[in-house]
Amino acid sequence: MDKRFKNKMRADKPEVSRRNFIRTGAVLGGGLLIAFRVSAAGRLAGAGMAGMPGLTGAMGSAGGVPPEAAPNAYLRIAPDNRVTVVLAHAEMGQGIWTTLPMLIADELDADWKDIKVEHSPVGKDWNHTVFGIQITGGSSTTWSEFDRYRMAGATARVALVQAAAKRWGVPVDGCKTAGGYVMAGDKKASYGELAQEAAALPQPQKVALRPASEWKYIGKGAKRLDGPAKINGEAKFGMDMQMPGLLTAVVAHAPTFGGKVKSFDATKATAVPGVKQVVQIPTGVAVIADHFWAASQGRKALDIVWDVPAVVTPDTPAQVAEYRKLAATKGLPAAQKGNAESALTKAAKVVEAEYVFPYLAHAPMEPMNCTVKLDHDHCEIWTGTQLPGIDQAAAAKVLGFSPDQVTVNTVFLGGGFGRRATPSSDFVVEAVQIAKASGKFIKMIWTREDDMKSGYFRPAFVHKVKVGLDGQGMPMAWQNIAVGQSIMEGTLFAGMIKNGIDESSVEGISDSAYLESIPDHYVGLHSTKSPVPVLWFRSVGNTHTAFVMETMVDELAHAAGQDPVAYRRTLLKGHTRHLAALNLVAEKAGWDQPLPAGRFRGVAVHESFGSYVAQVVEISMEKGQPKVHKVTCAIDCGVAVNPDGVRAQMESCIIFAQTMALYGEISIEKGMVKQSNFYDYRIARMYEAPVIEVYIVQSTEKMGGAGEPGVPPMAPALANAVFAATGKRVYKLPFMNNSFSNA
Repeated sequence: MDKRFKNKMRADKPEVSRRNFIRTGAVLGGGLLIAFRVSAAGRLAGAGMAGMPGLTGAMGSAGGVPPEAAPNAYLRIAPDNRVTVVLAHAEMGQGIWTTLPMLIADELDADWKDIKVEHSPVGKDWNHTVFGIQITGGSSTTWSEFDRYRMAGATARVALVQAAAKRWGVPVDGCKTAGGYVMAGDKKASYGELAQEAAALPQPQKVALRPASEWKYIGKGAKRLDGPAKINGEAKFGMDMQMPGLLTAVVAHAPTFGGKVKSFDATKATAVPGVKQVVQIPTGVAVIADHFWAASQGRKALDIVWDVPAVVTPDTPAQVAEYRKLAATKGLPAAQKGNAESALTKAAKVVEAEYVFPYLAHAPMEPMNCTVKLDHDHCEIWTGTQLPGIDQAAAAKVLGFSPDQVTVNTVFLGGGFGRRATPSSDFVVEAVQIAKASGKFIKMIWTREDDMKSGYFRPAFVHKVKVGLDGQGMPMAWQNIAVGQSIMEGTLFAGMIKNGIDESSVEGISDSAYLESIPDHYVGLHSTKSPVPVLWFRSVGNTHTAFVMETMVDELAHAAGQDPVAYRRTLLKGHTRHLAALNLVAEKAGWDQPLPAGRFRGVAVHESFGSYVAQVVEISMEKGQPKVHKVTCAIDCGVAVNPDGVRAQMESCIIFAQTMALYGEISIEKGMVKQSNFYDYRIARMYEAPVIEVYIVQSTEKMGGAGEPGVPPMAPALANAVFAATGKRVYKLPFMNNSFSNA
């Protein structure tokens, strides 16, 4: 998701296991509950969300507490000294299970071994401080919670000190804290001992935050709190849900986009041992069984007649041809200055290129799933979601419930990349519809094939670019026409489309630092229509716009006879954060030093989600394709709260982008997705992983994100390295659809 947008289990008779005993102990017992308040800086009502059915419920309620005083999150200190941090965002591998508690631990002056974490339930208390809804996305978690979570820790610490001072009859300023204890002279008490007394005092007001010089964890890192559970198998993902009476459901979806069930015969399916029921739902036919194998075999045995839409989705070649025709026309203005067309006629040289980008699947390692338990007046859901409040409202609408009759338990997400943040709540709604139609307690599971063929995709795009150069080889006119589907249109976020422009389609171009100094430029957009469902994807529009900008700038540097890094330095003059990342990566990669024979490198730098990332990719060519040996990366994300987490995210982004660049492609044939699993939607293998070095710019600038901004520079830097090796430019992704063997 982009920069603009930028409970525990309660089964009737839970098993009394060691896990449940420990979990219950973390919830029960007295202790200090700290509510911390930060007013929201923005709301999405102005973006067209006001009046959406169920949206008020999706925002949650504060149980009668006035909105301006509603607590946003909670910090609990138990008598045994455990500090439980309730996350307002979902952990999906990005490391916020560790990063956010670091903010509290620093201000609280807690011992890291005492910190525990849990996901929040749905409620206004945990709404995003800027977006106004409960969401994990847009690489926004750390910067949006930086002040709020620190304030929570500081407020708790002051309350504990006040309780200790009152107990001992000493001045507050005579007390100090360290490692989960308050001390005054020879007196010492743990936070757990003081928790009840602190809870009885008025909540401290106007609490001061600690200066950076006193930070113990921020900027230094800490051991991941979710690591042990994920290593030993205790961590619970949606796919792990197992409860008494739980059945498994799979769905037969239409093979073509827009297809519907015309009729079906379940006779053979119900004859499969273990199959309990077959029901029709709006999205297909669901088979419910004792276990997944029976359900999947029952689905194979179904006899379904599909009602195929009269207008079939165009095959990929036909779609690309249509997009190319549109790219020859101006489209709606997304950004313009001067007269680009006129200036191009006066240029000393014009460089033209046409770029083609395919649909992409999110392909998280954990496919979609959702567990639903439905009673006559209550629904409980267990799933990994990035939009729990929206999912709650959607489930309530299906059932005719009020949102407070639906409980959403957010569990660990086995990858998201935007796929688990669907405004339509598609997989949650589907599971609720199965539970409603069958009356059964079900866990709906999508297979990898379901995800590939019936999911949502990064839109396909075509860009046509013309750049006019002056006599010194510098750009004086720039025209970029983009063609592709809008991810906002038709969703509850459609109000974010302004004057026909979905900014997520052109971000990274319309707001590019390169265009600022070009007197005549035009960025146009054609937002196309298609039955293919599209959705934000890790780094959203930057997945294609950065490739266009950074490969084009590289081509301009070559046309001007200049070094690619030096040329960028000239274009980015005055953009200090771009330059900080670019200069650091050039230094660390040894850009000015010769490479061994047969090795080549390319560079790219791009800003997204408030962070500035530069990468140098080193390759060789093998059998007509690039082999990536090393990626050097530099990032300026402002204060790096958890440097280890930032490095891990850059490494993750680089591998993710390597897969996207080399192999990523969803193609349409006869209205159907051709790809089905990782054998034909290939991902980078372990042996293909390069050496990755990540360097963090020491910065006190405005904080940006880390989960996505490492993706955009990788593909163009790789393409620029291929040019250095072969003299051939890459205009069509993925790389595997190009041949460089004759270079």
